[in-house]
Amino acid sequence: MNSNIKLKKELKRKEYNLIRNSNSSLIHKEIKLNVKSALNLLLNKYHAEGKFIGIYWPLKSEVDIRFIKDIDKLKVALPSSSKSKGMSYHSWTNNQLEMDSNNIPAPIDKHAIKPNDISMLFVPAIAIDQEGYRLGYGGGYFDRLRQRNLWLSIPSFVVISNNCISKKPLPRDRWDVPFNGWISEKGLHQIEATK
Repeated sequence: MNSNIKLKKELKRKEYNLIRNSNSSLIHKEIKLNVKSALNLLLNKYHAEGKFIGIYWPLKSEVDIRFIKDIDKLKVALPSSSKSKGMSYHSWTNNQLEMDSNNIPAPIDKHAIKPNDISMLFVPAIAIDQEGYRLGYGGGYFDRLRQRNLWLSIPSFVVISNNCISKKPLPRDRWDVPFNGWISEKGLHQIEATK
């Protein structure tokens, strides 16, 4: 990684973490309502019966979208990260969760879900720019996953507050992969080139 880009990303992480940490529970509630609304539209557009929707286990200051698991007939998957193997998604029903290599709860399931079996992904972020480039925590798990096989073809949306959407391009490396859009308290935004 270019050390200049790495430093710029670190500075942006600090800046947007401060912004994100200042969000009220009301903003989170509005975002959750918009995830519910957007989900109906996105299900009609991208989802096929029997496929999984990839969600995430919320960390501090991330919007909790685990309610998707309780929507009738929807199958959800949670990511599991491994410092040596990268990221994979696993079915999450009522199975027990254990801490993955980044201390995030993940399903105990030996069988990773293939990209063909996932219809869409919802991903947290510290920030995202207008072109869909996400600023995460620096592990590169989502970018590496989405560069493999068919993962890039899965519609993927960031769940984020509006004050963490950068009007200027965020620093990026050559391996960073843009997302299809985001859902904030202002609703669903799909990036034109990916609609």
